[in-house]
Amino acid sequence: MASTKPYLIRAIRDWCADEGLTPYLVAQVDARTRIPREFVRDGQIVLNIGAEATRQLLLGNEEITFQTRFNGASFPVLVPVDAVAAIYARENGQGMAFEATPGASPADADGKVGAGETAAAEAADVAESETEPAAKRGGHLTLVK
Repeated sequence: MASTKPYLIRAIRDWCADEGLTPYLVAQVDARTRIPREFVRDGQIVLNIGAEATRQLLLGNEEITFQTRFNGASFPVLVPVDAVAAIYARENGQGMAFEATPGASPADADGKVGAGETAAAEAADVAESETEPAAKRGGHLTLVK
């Protein structure tokens, strides 16, 4: 049976868009996650996945891919769906937390970015979203297994 997680991620992101809220995605960073490692805090990264912050956003059943900017530099992002720890609205903290996936490998200690390619396009600057602490928002989120 397919996981409900990717469907819930899409639903909450759509709800944020409908309500004019900014959807933030919290992801556990491992070797499969393609993001600039300098923005990783405590093995996690918080990403703004709103329409103004992303280009070519694909919320697939296995992975989430999009193009965004980190400190003004365009970068392709890939986050495996099983690495997503939460999705919530920045403005009110409403959203959903997910159980961490066992067996995910830890982030690369050398700070290198994961390999691979996704479709590239220019995106809005989302530098503020990468430094937003996820721990402050977790107390009211629902755990989905």
